[in-house]
Amino acid sequence: MEFDFPTEKIQEGKTTILVPKLSEYKQKESDYAPSKAPVFYNPIMELNRDFAVVALQAFQRIVERELYVSEPMTGCGLRGVRLAVEVEGIKKVVVNDLNPQGIKLAKQNAEINYVSELFEAKTEDANLFLTQHAAPKTRFDYVDVDPFGPPVPFMDSALRALRNGGLLAVTATDMAPLCGVHPRACLRKYGGVPLRTDYCHELAVRLVCGCLTMMAGKHETGIKILFSHSNDHYVRVYATIKHGAKKADNSIKQMGYILHCFSCLHRETVKGITSPTKQVCPICGKKVKVSGPLWLGKIADKNFCSLMLEEINKRNFRQQKRILKTATLIKNEANAPITYYRVDQICDKLNLPVPPQKKVLDKLREDGFQAVLTHFNSRGFKTDASAETVKQIVTKAAPPKGN
Repeated sequence: MEFDFPTEKIQEGKTTILVPKLSEYKQKESDYAPSKAPVFYNPIMELNRDFAVVALQAFQRIVERELYVSEPMTGCGLRGVRLAVEVEGIKKVVVNDLNPQGIKLAKQNAEINYVSELFEAKTEDANLFLTQHAAPKTRFDYVDVDPFGPPVPFMDSALRALRNGGLLAVTATDMAPLCGVHPRACLRKYGGVPLRTDYCHELAVRLVCGCLTMMAGKHETGIKILFSHSNDHYVRVYATIKHGAKKADNSIKQMGYILHCFSCLHRETVKGITSPTKQVCPICGKKVKVSGPLWLGKIADKNFCSLMLEEINKRNFRQQKRILKTATLIKNEANAPITYYRVDQICDKLNLPVPPQKKVLDKLREDGFQAVLTHFNSRGFKTDASAETVKQIVTKAAPPKGN
């Protein structure tokens, strides 16, 4: 099959994929080649696709049935083909893209990897495609929403196209709004206010989960977050859905706000959709800032993480060490408190030399507190100690100035 643009073959996971030759579309350093190519392909998202493979396989092991899978914005078909090739128990993968050249390339990639019999490709608007699968008996077991930008415009139709008990994966790449650089845009898109804090990437995940919760609630559907991660320039959430008004109500009960004091670093959570009345920090008396409404429930399930780790250890991804480390950190922090601290930022605020992070964590544990590393930031940790206690321990652990 011939294409009227330059292509090249790449290897990703267990698949050989034909993709646009991105080097031909990068004229200067600032050019973003994936968006300039005639068919979308982003090599940076390989880790994202690796996680999709192991998450879907873990889910298949739980439900123990053949899966009807959908990718409404497939680009060159890489993710869909990988799911067909690398996940056992796939009944059918239905991919879609409004770009006919992308669908042509996706079909070719299915042929190259001998999964054409499992593969179906359509050329529709993504929301129209998903809406066509909203009726009972046409719904998917898994819908993977991985757009260039916010997933919000596709959440409603994705939820309706998912069967009861199905798995929804959404990627958000618009980190500037989610991390508080453009708070109005975040409120407009996700229905929550962000904050530019040191733990803004966790807030980003919780804002996406919160938006999904409220969107599902409109359809009397509840959600459970099985896994989420923040890497590179995006956040990613995997959630199962359950139909029923009570399920929806129980999910909405997990919504609330995070109060943050930029003066003394105190933070606390307040459950409920109504805006919290507390405006003053109970520690230093300064005005607190509020983020939300957002999801205050767990953003990873420890048992699901264990299943994913089993799947990762069976495979040999190009970024094997990275995916294994990330998944292990997420499992370890699954039951940890909301928000995290960074030793370097605490020291910057207190004008102190930075002590070894291990020294701080060891002291916290010695004093009876929970203290675990977080995947959100290599210098971050989660603890149930108060901000005041954390600052005291960091101060004692800091080396003398000038050393």
